[in-house]
This record gives sequence, structure tokens and C-alpha cells, in this order.
Amino acid sequence: MAASFRPDIQGLRALAVGGVVAYHFGLSALPGGFAGVDIFFVISGWLITTHLMGEITETGRLDLWRFYARRARRLLPAALFVILATLGAGYFILAPQEQALYSRGAMFASAYAINLWLLRWSFDYFAADALSNPFIHFWSLSVEEQFYLVWPALLLFAAWLRPGRRMAVAVIGVAGLASFAACLWLTSLSPAWAFYFSPLRAWEFAAGGLATLAPAALWQQRPWLRSAQGWLGLALIAVAYLSLSEDLPFPGWYALLPVAGTVLVLLSGAGEENHAAATSPARWQALAPASLLSLPPLQWVGTLSYSLYLWHWPIIVYAGMLAPDLSVLQRFGCGALALALAFLTYHLIENPARRGGWLMAGARALAPALALTGVGVAAAYANAHLATRNIDPAQRGIEQAAEQPSIARATDKNCLLDFHTVKPKPCTFGPVDAAHTIVLFGDSHADHWSTPLVEAARRNDTKVVTYLKSSCRASRLSTFNTVLKRDYTECDAWREQAIADIIRRKPRLVVISEFSIGNLTRDMPAAGRKAETARWQAGLRSTLQAFSQAGVETAVIRDTPIGDSFADSCVARALWWREPPSRCDTPRAQAANDGAAAQERAVVKSVPDTRYVDLTDRFCGPTQCHVFIGGKLAFRDRHHLATAFAETLEGPLEKALF
Repeated sequence: MAASFRPDIQGLRALAVGGVVAYHFGLSALPGGFAGVDIFFVISGWLITTHLMGEITETGRLDLWRFYARRARRLLPAALFVILATLGAGYFILAPQEQALYSRGAMFASAYAINLWLLRWSFDYFAADALSNPFIHFWSLSVEEQFYLVWPALLLFAAWLRPGRRMAVAVIGVAGLASFAACLWLTSLSPAWAFYFSPLRAWEFAAGGLATLAPAALWQQRPWLRSAQGWLGLALIAVAYLSLSEDLPFPGWYALLPVAGTVLVLLSGAGEENHAAATSPARWQALAPASLLSLPPLQWVGTLSYSLYLWHWPIIVYAGMLAPDLSVLQRFGCGALALALAFLTYHLIENPARRGGWLMAGARALAPALALTGVGVAAAYANAHLATRNIDPAQRGIEQAAEQPSIARATDKNCLLDFHTVKPKPCTFGPVDAAHTIVLFGDSHADHWSTPLVEAARRNDTKVVTYLKSSCRASRLSTFNTVLKRDYTECDAWREQAIADIIRRKPRLVVISEFSIGNLTRDMPAAGRKAETARWQAGLRSTLQAFSQAGVETAVIRDTPIGDSFADSCVARALWWREPPSRCDTPRAQAANDGAAAQERAVVKSVPDTRYVDLTDRFCGPTQCHVFIGGKLAFRDRHHLATAFAETLEGPLEKALF
């Protein structure tokens, strides 16, 4: 073990990977466990800057080939092994379409560029569809590798300007501040870029780098101060784990919690191996956070942290596909399996590769490193090609059904407004000289009814005008937008303008449909669910009364059921496994929100000139709600109607409305 080895850093690694695993495995007590990745970033900045600055100070130069050879030995073999194993398991678990998509992700993961691929496809780390991507966790490793490419050049540039710590502090500080400022700006404007793009995460590595250059004499000679700042650092990490959540704009300001906490713990232990014995009384040593972080269980997990991070995510992803709604016991079993595989990978691959000479030092390391990367890229490419050939007509039909847009979005994608647009954009369907006009008003759950509604209206000499905005209910209810990570003020402004515009049109009928409040509140505590439902009822009543008082008749279409899984992926997997699509059905008690519908019906009945349209029996029987009906995919995800199936509802909708 190296003389510079610090058990407290190994313990920090355990805390970091423990938070990430707990979050991914659904431990609700640690909603901010994803911030463990930020701890890793700071540790990397500390260790790499310590190593590089030491070499620059001693020799005035950097042996970059030796540096990158060590990085290759440390990271590549274990990562490649997990990538290949995940691809192999995916052949039996994922549908061919998913295999083809995620194999491309594996290609970029092998080249440490998957964060850029995720930006290209706009994957949201916190979105539900990210739960199916077995390689998404490689984004943080890609960010680290990209940091390793740039950081040595930055430190050499500082040394070229003027040798010494002061210039290094200035250069790192300027780079870190610029990165942090850009990160703050884009966290609200473009969250995916702030999250995945390595230059916007550089400030976290810079924080660790700056900490290594701090004048440590102040606290090294004051053991009580070292202990206090260490415990404060651990407290900040604990606050991050307990209080952060996926609903907050992250990284942004909130990332300062885990970053500052990690810096304080690292500074607390700085130089301890040289100074502790001489300056720290036994009682202060015992009270130092290093004593906690040096406990054997944390040291063991910290040693396995890299392999555990690699394994834990594909295990929980695949387990969730094989057995939806994993029990607590099953999740513990997945955790035990991840630890076992991490133990084997560390001892059979990671540690031997790091200590062995087959990935040589110097320029000779380039060939085997490139070979390992090439193997991963080639295997992923071959897997994608094989998966594409395995897509049969039935699988292709599922894919096409899920991708087909509604008639409104097919005509003009801007008929369903984005999050930021406030001014209504009415879209008209049918002959302009039609005898009557009806308006379709609401969010994307109104949009999917546009397909049968436009055809039913045409048959009744009626044109349809749509007022649609993504994630924006027709009910006068202010909501939080989980993508923007803030109150959805644009929705409130758009809704009021739309209501006024619709009333001026004096249509024969306004048809409203929206994402059911029951879908959002079913996981809330009873008290919170009751209060939120009452707020929604008041908002719905207010909207309906505005139209009723203006003499405009309104019809409210009951919302569609919400399934446990993405219907398109689940049905495609079922076909691949030679199982019936009914395995993807959801119990009606869970999916249909009958209680919320009854409350909605009561509001509708209380307002004159308003009627309720309930087509739930087209999707659900007495006990189950189905995702594959009459040979057609009924839903394109968990709750939006697939367009081809929506076309079959024209007759029932025409009967209900006309």
C-alpha cells in the first residue's frame, strides 16, 4: 500500500458509491443519493491534482504517457468486462429494438463519450425512460475521462505562465469559476447540458484541485479545528443525501452541498499521515472523522467502489424488467449480487490489471489501451447490427405504432406547444366553412384524442380547433414542472389566454382531457393526496364555470389508465420472450384511478352545460387494464394512446359527443 494512502478517502468512496446505489435501488430515505457522483468528482480532482502538481514541482514536466497508462490500467479492463457482460445479458432480456439502441450507448461508453450521446438523444437522467438504459451510469465515467484529458494541459499551462502554487491556484480558480457560472446558467435553461457536459462539471474537479493547494498549516496544527471541519463536511454530505431530490434543479447551487462537504473532509485529513502522530492528542484522533471513515466495512466497500458502481446499475435495470415492482427483499438480493460481482471483478480483473505489466507504461501503453477500447466499440457495433436483424415484422409493428404521432402533431408539431411558449397557437382541422366548431383543450392527454376526434367531427360537418400545451392541464391548477424543475408559470399564463380566446370563438362544444391528478397523487401520503385533490377539483370547477357562464357547452373525457411499464418496450420484450402481451397489463385498481374519476365526475355534474365522457371500458376489464387490444398496441408509453389504436375509438367518441 502506498505511503500516501489515505483511509478517509477510501471511506469517502464508500459513502459516494453507497449513496448512488441506495438511490438507484429505490431507498426513499436517501432521495439525494445521486450526489455521490459529485463526491467522486471532487475526490478525482484532489487525487489527480496532487499527483500532477507533485510531478511538476519535482521535475518541471509531466510524463503524460505514464499518467494515461495508469489511468488505462485502472479503468479500462473492468469497464470493458462489464460492458460486454451487460451486452450479453441484454440479448436475452431486452427487445431487439432496445438492444440496437442501447448497443449504440455501449459504443460510446467504451470510448468514454456516452455523456455526449445522452445529450444527442436528450436522455434525462431522472426521467422514467432512463430506467431502461443499462449504460446510462457510464456518463460520469466519461466525464472523468474527459477531465483527465484536459487537466494535465491546464496545470502545465499554469506552470508555463509561472511555476509555483499561486499561478496554479489562479488558473484552476478561473477555470472553476467559469465552469460554475456556466453550470448555474444552464441548470435552469438547459438542464441536460448542465448535468452531462463535462466542461460544466469541471468546477467540481477544480474544487478538489484547489483544495490540494490550500495552505493547510492552519488546521494541521489545530486538531480540534481539523476534527470540526471534517464533521461539518460529513454533515453537509448527509444533508445532501437526505434533502436533495430529482425535483430540484441540479447540479446548480444544490451541488455545492456535496462538493463543499467533500472538500472539508479531504482538507480535514490532509497531511494526517505525516502530522497526526506528532501533533494530534489521542482524544482528537479518536474524534476525527477519519476514525469513522477508516472502519473496516467502509474500507472494504471503498476498495470495491469502482467495480460496484459498474455493476449495480445494469443489475437493477435488468431485474426490474424481469420482475416489475421489485420487493425490498428482491432489491437486497440485487445489492448482494452487485457486491459479489464487484468482489470478483476487483480481484480477478481490476486489481491484476492495475498491478500487472501487460498494459505497459510509457507510449507502449497506447496500443493495448486502444485495443481494449476498440474491442468494446466493435462488440457494441456488432451487437447493434445483430439486434437490427432480429427485429421481425411484429416487433417492427410495435415500434412503428409507438412512433406514429397524433393527427395534431403529424400536421404541425407545434400544435402541442412546448414548455416555454406562452402565446396560444390554435390549429384548425376540417373544412373552414363547416357548420359547427368544437375546441379540443388541454395537455398531451387531450392531444392523443385529436386523432379520433377530427375524423368524428368531419363526419358531422364540424371543424376542430385545438389549444394544446405539453404538461399543461385545462384545469386552473398551478403545478410544478419536473423537467424545468420549477413552478410551471408558463402554463398558467397560456391557460388564461386560451380560455379567453376559446370563449371569443363561441364554439358549439369544448372538449377537455388532461393527465389525471390521481396519477400524480397516488404515491402521496393520504393527507397530501387529499389536499392536492381538493385543489385540483377547485381548479377544474373554475375552468368549467368560465365556459358555462359564457354559454359554451363542455365535455370532459376521463383520462386514460396509467400502466406499470412502458407499453411499447414491455410488449416488444414479451414478443421476444415468446410470452403473451398480457404480461404487461396492470391491475385496474392500480391503473384506472377510479376514485379520482368519481371525484372528477362529481365536479362535472355540479356545473351546468357540462358532460362526462368515460371510455375506460375500452381499455380495462373488471380486473385488468390492457396494453394490447384487438391486435393493436393501445399505448405508446405508460399512459398516452398509440395513434393506430386511437383511430379505433372514433365510433365510441362520435356517439358520446355528437
